[in-house]
Amino acid sequence: MTDANGFVHRTVLLQEAVDALAIKPDGIYVDGTFGRGGHSRLILSRLGPNGRLISFDKDLQAIAEAHTIDDTRFTIVHNGFTHLERELAQLGIEVVDGVLLDLGISSPQVDDGSRGFSFRFDAPLDMRMDTTRGVTAAEWLATAPEQEIYRVIKEYGEERFAKQIARKIVAVRTERAITTTRQLAEVVASCVRSREPGQDPSTRSFQAIRIHVNQELEELSLVLPQAMRLLRAGGRMSVISFHSLEDRIVKRFMKDAANEDDMPSRLPIRAADLKKPPMHIIGKPIRPSEDEVKANSRARSAILRVAERTESPL
Repeated sequence: MTDANGFVHRTVLLQEAVDALAIKPDGIYVDGTFGRGGHSRLILSRLGPNGRLISFDKDLQAIAEAHTIDDTRFTIVHNGFTHLERELAQLGIEVVDGVLLDLGISSPQVDDGSRGFSFRFDAPLDMRMDTTRGVTAAEWLATAPEQEIYRVIKEYGEERFAKQIARKIVAVRTERAITTTRQLAEVVASCVRSREPGQDPSTRSFQAIRIHVNQELEELSLVLPQAMRLLRAGGRMSVISFHSLEDRIVKRFMKDAANEDDMPSRLPIRAADLKKPPMHIIGKPIRPSEDEVKANSRARSAILRVAERTESPL
């Protein structure tokens, strides 16, 4: 679909993620990242007149796009999904029937050079999802210790040249501030001796700095237990990850929430007396089809995991 600013966005795993929610016509659902509204619009199309959808987003352009939806069943919240419970409580909502989390950065955010997410454009080095708050990438790079820059690029970007890149950033900033995407891309490229065919030398570093600036992994770790607490019995959590570190967090959370109490096998306790886990994993992880990846190369790393709330208390 094309948004109000003319940018094209293809929602990844659109049908699969919404199908996984098993939509009830009169249910209450949450879309944790509105983006350009692909998942939200499909959820709305499956809700009856008494259904309700609450979508969240930090991005002002996403909020503007959400305001084009004229539907009394729909509410848009300008906030990150880490405030899920608080924002829903303010709306008088204590339980929901499903939560969908699409953790990927949207195509318009990347394709809009002015946002500073991409090395393909020369623009101010911002990278914030929400441009109304927080520290920009340029501001962080100007003051962060070398060891911290190294850790971020190494852990979040899985960049094997992280030490050289961090050292070079600190050296360059003593002579001039790194304030644009092109300046950062040139610094990184000078340190990366080799890269996979077709991948820009800056890919991993830009990804790592974006993840850090927006606290993406920390926010994911905070929202998952909130979503579980909000789900009523039979409600589902549908999560799309695009990065191995994100998927690791989701996989571990769902696995831990679905594990039954570990009890010695020889104790004389009936299975019916064991405490049941609060979540049940639904099916195997789902990846985009070959056709979807051909149509949208950004879908290639996506993975969808689904879990359902049981009747067991937390």
